[in-house]
Amino acid sequence: MRNTIARCFLALLTMAAAPAVAQSCGGVYKVQRGDSLSLIADDLYKNAGMWTAIHSNNLTQIGDNPNAVSVGMKLNLRCIDGLPLGLEGGRDAAEVAAMAAAATPLVVTPGTAATRRKINVLTGTDFAPFTDKNLPNGGMLAEVVQAAMEAAAPEQGFAIHWVDDWPSHFEPLLSNALLDIGFPWFQPDCEADPETYRCANLKFSDSMFEVLLLLFVDNARPLAFNTDADLKDKALCRPSGYSTYIFEHKGRNWLEKKHIKLVIGDSIDDCFEKLTEGMVDAVVLNEFTGRKKVKELNLQDRVSVAQGQPISIDGNHMVVHKSHPDGDALLAVFEEGLRRIRADGTYQRIVEEHMTRIWADF
Repeated sequence: MRNTIARCFLALLTMAAAPAVAQSCGGVYKVQRGDSLSLIADDLYKNAGMWTAIHSNNLTQIGDNPNAVSVGMKLNLRCIDGLPLGLEGGRDAAEVAAMAAAATPLVVTPGTAATRRKINVLTGTDFAPFTDKNLPNGGMLAEVVQAAMEAAAPEQGFAIHWVDDWPSHFEPLLSNALLDIGFPWFQPDCEADPETYRCANLKFSDSMFEVLLLLFVDNARPLAFNTDADLKDKALCRPSGYSTYIFEHKGRNWLEKKHIKLVIGDSIDDCFEKLTEGMVDAVVLNEFTGRKKVKELNLQDRVSVAQGQPISIDGNHMVVHKSHPDGDALLAVFEEGLRRIRADGTYQRIVEEHMTRIWADF
């Protein structure tokens, strides 16, 4: 009897001394019969609205339509706010959380005369969560670019410059090669509209990150977008200064054919005011800007993302003006660095850390 008790006591001591098994966060999920992205998000992220996070991270497999998931499809799920747990190929949840919490504010270093000999990269603030001097490390894509350029390690070095007057980026800063390359910019459908300014004057890198442009609708007047016919004669609000090419690309020609009624709001707030007053049927914004504004305006119980699919999926690119004599080489340097940080896991770490903070704010 004493031997049995001793063995049990030793076993308990051994268990107590053994290191705790790290919780695996994120990883690969195999689609089961009856699954949808919202059901998977509800089950694994405890938030059905996070179907967009799954969709944007698996665009190569799923395509534009989030309903196009099939049994057996393997989806890569990012570790966001400590979830999902227990999937194959995940990361240490505590490590991701610690890195996200340890992020530091951006420190902008003033340039000197020697900076002119470097690759001079241009961005601006107030484009959360991608670039903003008030965000940790300047925002998600500012950190991606920093890491990519460090990985590329160009012989002449590089410097990132913050110019908050966004209209000046194309003219004159990039057009006159006062600065070399800039980010982050969406690329229009240049095959369909080669004469639009960006297509006629800029060259684009590979996409750094894809963002979903969504319809935000009043729950009292729900709207689903599955086909073009669903938006026939609908009034869609887009804030002043935001691009409208999404209504014309991919053969849509919604503006030219008067398929929709485009309303330009004075601001994002103005668009949501028009929505809640019944003056428009939906507000069109990228999901991060839209979700953040819905929370700021305390509209979580009133406004939601429209059912169906995104109105567009846009990549964020580095750009160079076509007149720059070294434009192709500059983009090649950046793309090589981007390839390296994707291969060694740095890219995934950066995105997951920022996504943890982003979704916590929603």
